[in-house]
Amino acid sequence: MRRFTAAELEAARDRLVPDVVADGLHVLFCGINPGLTTAATGHHFARPGNRFWPVLHLSGFTPRLMKPSEQGELPSYGLGITNVVARATARADELTSEEYTEGGRLLTAKVERLRPRWLAVVGVTAYRAAFDDRRAAIGPQERRIGDTRVWVLPNPSGLNAHWTAATMAEEFGRLREAARH
Repeated sequence: MRRFTAAELEAARDRLVPDVVADGLHVLFCGINPGLTTAATGHHFARPGNRFWPVLHLSGFTPRLMKPSEQGELPSYGLGITNVVARATARADELTSEEYTEGGRLLTAKVERLRPRWLAVVGVTAYRAAFDDRRAAIGPQERRIGDTRVWVLPNPSGLNAHWTAATMAEEFGRLREAARH
Protein backbone atom coordinates (compact mmCIF):
# COMPACT_ATOMS: atom_id res chain seq x y z
CA MET A 1 0.00 0.00 0.00
CA ARG A 2 1.30 3.43 -0.82
CA ARG A 3 1.99 5.91 1.95
CA PHE A 4 -0.30 8.92 2.08
CA THR A 5 0.90 12.44 2.75
CA ALA A 6 -0.39 14.30 5.80
CA ALA A 7 -2.44 16.50 3.47
CA GLU A 8 -4.02 13.47 1.76
CA LEU A 9 -4.94 11.95 5.12
CA GLU A 10 -6.36 15.24 6.39
CA ALA A 11 -8.45 15.50 3.20
CA ALA A 12 -10.00 12.12 4.11
CA ARG A 13 -11.30 13.44 7.47
CA ASP A 14 -15.08 13.04 7.87
CA ARG A 15 -15.38 10.87 4.72
CA LEU A 16 -17.76 7.98 4.84
CA VAL A 17 -16.60 4.47 3.96
CA PRO A 18 -19.25 2.10 2.55
CA ASP A 19 -20.15 -0.93 4.62
CA VAL A 20 -19.31 -4.41 3.38
CA VAL A 21 -22.61 -6.15 4.11
CA ALA A 22 -25.21 -8.59 2.88
CA ASP A 23 -28.36 -10.09 4.35
CA GLY A 24 -27.97 -13.08 6.65
CA LEU A 25 -24.23 -12.91 7.38
CA HIS A 26 -22.70 -15.25 9.95
CA VAL A 27 -20.76 -12.37 11.56
CA LEU A 28 -20.98 -8.62 11.04
CA PHE A 29 -17.79 -7.07 12.40
CA CYS A 30 -18.23 -3.55 13.67
CA GLY A 31 -15.32 -1.17 14.06
CA ILE A 32 -15.38 2.02 16.10
CA ASN A 33 -15.13 4.39 13.12
CA PRO A 34 -12.97 4.65 10.01
CA GLY A 35 -9.48 5.99 10.47
CA LEU A 36 -8.00 8.40 7.97
CA THR A 37 -6.10 5.68 6.08
CA THR A 38 -9.31 3.68 5.76
CA ALA A 39 -11.13 6.77 4.48
CA ALA A 40 -8.31 7.59 2.04
CA THR A 41 -8.31 4.05 0.60
CA GLY A 42 -11.99 3.18 1.00
CA HIS A 43 -10.93 -0.10 2.62
CA HIS A 44 -11.75 -1.02 6.21
CA PHE A 45 -8.93 -1.60 8.72
CA ALA A 46 -6.42 -0.32 6.14
CA ARG A 47 -3.92 1.37 8.42
CA PRO A 48 -0.58 -0.45 8.48
CA GLY A 49 -0.20 -1.99 11.91
CA ASN A 50 -3.90 -2.71 12.32
CA ARG A 51 -4.15 -6.42 13.07
CA PHE A 52 -7.72 -7.07 11.92
CA TRP A 53 -6.84 -8.85 8.67
CA PRO A 54 -4.05 -11.04 10.14
CA VAL A 55 -6.23 -11.94 13.14
CA LEU A 56 -9.19 -12.74 10.90
CA HIS A 57 -6.99 -15.28 9.12
CA LEU A 58 -5.20 -16.62 12.24
CA SER A 59 -8.57 -17.28 13.89
CA GLY A 60 -9.80 -19.31 10.91
CA PHE A 61 -12.44 -16.91 9.59
CA THR A 62 -10.65 -16.69 6.22
CA PRO A 63 -8.61 -19.40 4.49
CA ARG A 64 -5.79 -16.97 3.71
CA LEU A 65 -4.47 -13.59 4.79
CA MET A 66 -6.52 -11.03 2.92
CA LYS A 67 -5.59 -7.47 2.09
CA PRO A 68 -7.94 -4.61 2.96
CA SER A 69 -8.46 -4.09 -0.79
CA GLU A 70 -10.01 -7.58 -0.92
CA GLN A 71 -12.77 -6.71 1.57
CA GLY A 72 -15.42 -7.31 -1.09
CA GLU A 73 -14.76 -11.06 -0.77
CA LEU A 74 -15.87 -11.16 2.87
CA PRO A 75 -19.59 -11.79 2.22
CA SER A 76 -18.62 -15.00 0.39
CA TYR A 77 -17.31 -16.20 3.78
CA GLY A 78 -20.47 -15.02 5.56
CA LEU A 79 -18.67 -11.96 6.96
CA GLY A 80 -19.19 -8.22 6.76
CA ILE A 81 -17.87 -4.94 8.16
CA THR A 82 -19.55 -1.78 9.42
CA ASN A 83 -18.76 0.85 12.06
CA VAL A 84 -20.42 2.31 15.14
CA VAL A 85 -19.76 5.85 13.86
CA ALA A 86 -19.53 6.40 10.13
CA ARG A 87 -17.31 9.50 9.91
CA ALA A 88 -13.55 9.19 9.60
CA THR A 89 -11.24 10.69 12.22
CA ALA A 90 -7.57 10.45 13.06
CA ARG A 91 -8.36 9.04 16.52
CA ALA A 92 -11.45 7.55 18.14
CA ASP A 93 -11.19 10.04 21.00
CA GLU A 94 -12.33 12.72 18.52
CA LEU A 95 -15.84 11.20 18.62
CA THR A 96 -18.49 12.61 20.95
CA SER A 97 -20.70 10.65 23.31
CA GLU A 98 -23.65 11.80 21.19
CA GLU A 99 -22.05 10.25 18.09
CA TYR A 100 -21.61 6.95 19.92
CA THR A 101 -25.22 7.00 21.14
CA GLU A 102 -26.57 7.81 17.67
CA GLY A 103 -24.19 5.22 16.20
CA GLY A 104 -25.60 2.57 18.52
CA ARG A 105 -29.12 3.47 17.43
CA LEU A 106 -28.23 3.33 13.73
CA LEU A 107 -26.26 0.11 14.21
CA THR A 108 -29.25 -1.50 15.91
CA ALA A 109 -31.47 -0.58 12.95
CA LYS A 110 -28.86 -1.93 10.50
CA VAL A 111 -28.60 -5.23 12.39
CA GLU A 112 -32.40 -5.53 12.53
CA ARG A 113 -32.48 -5.06 8.75
CA LEU A 114 -29.53 -7.34 7.83
CA ARG A 115 -30.10 -10.00 10.50
CA PRO A 116 -26.57 -11.41 10.89
CA ARG A 117 -26.22 -14.31 13.32
CA TRP A 118 -23.62 -12.36 15.31
CA LEU A 119 -22.66 -8.72 15.67
CA ALA A 120 -18.99 -8.52 16.70
CA VAL A 121 -18.01 -5.10 18.01
CA VAL A 122 -14.22 -4.68 17.94
CA GLY A 123 -13.51 -2.52 20.95
CA VAL A 124 -15.10 -2.81 24.38
CA THR A 125 -14.98 0.96 24.95
CA ALA A 126 -16.94 1.61 21.76
CA TYR A 127 -19.50 -1.03 22.69
CA ARG A 128 -19.94 0.43 26.16
CA ALA A 129 -20.45 3.94 24.75
CA ALA A 130 -22.77 2.93 21.90
CA PHE A 131 -25.01 0.70 24.00
CA ASP A 132 -24.68 2.40 27.41
CA ASP A 133 -23.37 -0.80 28.98
CA ARG A 134 -20.56 0.26 31.32
CA ARG A 135 -19.97 -3.27 32.64
CA ALA A 136 -19.49 -4.98 29.28
CA ALA A 137 -16.35 -7.09 28.90
CA ILE A 138 -14.70 -8.96 26.04
CA GLY A 139 -16.75 -11.98 24.99
CA PRO A 140 -20.41 -12.83 24.35
CA GLN A 141 -22.97 -10.36 25.70
CA GLU A 142 -26.44 -10.87 27.12
CA ARG A 143 -27.79 -8.28 24.67
CA ARG A 144 -29.51 -9.44 21.51
CA ILE A 145 -30.70 -7.34 18.63
CA GLY A 146 -33.69 -9.28 17.38
CA ASP A 147 -32.27 -12.78 16.83
CA THR A 148 -28.70 -11.48 16.48
CA ARG A 149 -26.29 -12.34 19.27
CA VAL A 150 -23.60 -9.84 20.27
CA TRP A 151 -19.90 -10.47 20.96
CA VAL A 152 -17.33 -7.87 21.99
CA LEU A 153 -13.84 -8.44 20.61
CA PRO A 154 -10.58 -6.67 21.43
CA ASN A 155 -9.75 -3.69 19.27
CA PRO A 156 -7.21 -4.82 16.62
CA SER A 157 -5.52 -1.43 16.46
CA GLY A 158 -1.77 -1.57 16.86
CA LEU A 159 -2.26 0.86 19.76
CA ASN A 160 -3.99 -1.88 21.77
CA ALA A 161 -0.82 -3.39 23.21
CA HIS A 162 -2.70 -5.39 25.87
CA TRP A 163 -3.60 -7.93 23.20
CA THR A 164 -1.18 -9.70 20.89
CA ALA A 165 -2.20 -11.02 17.49
CA ALA A 166 -2.14 -14.52 18.99
CA THR A 167 -4.38 -13.70 21.97
CA MET A 168 -6.74 -11.74 19.73
CA ALA A 169 -6.90 -14.70 17.34
CA GLU A 170 -7.92 -16.92 20.27
CA GLU A 171 -10.83 -14.60 21.10
CA PHE A 172 -11.85 -14.22 17.45
CA GLY A 173 -11.63 -18.03 17.23
CA ARG A 174 -14.06 -18.40 20.14
CA LEU A 175 -16.54 -16.30 18.18
CA ARG A 176 -15.89 -18.29 15.00
CA GLU A 177 -16.72 -21.51 16.84
CA ALA A 178 -19.90 -20.00 18.29
CA ALA A 179 -20.92 -18.71 14.84
CA ARG A 180 -20.60 -22.21 13.37
CA HIS A 181 -23.41 -23.52 15.57
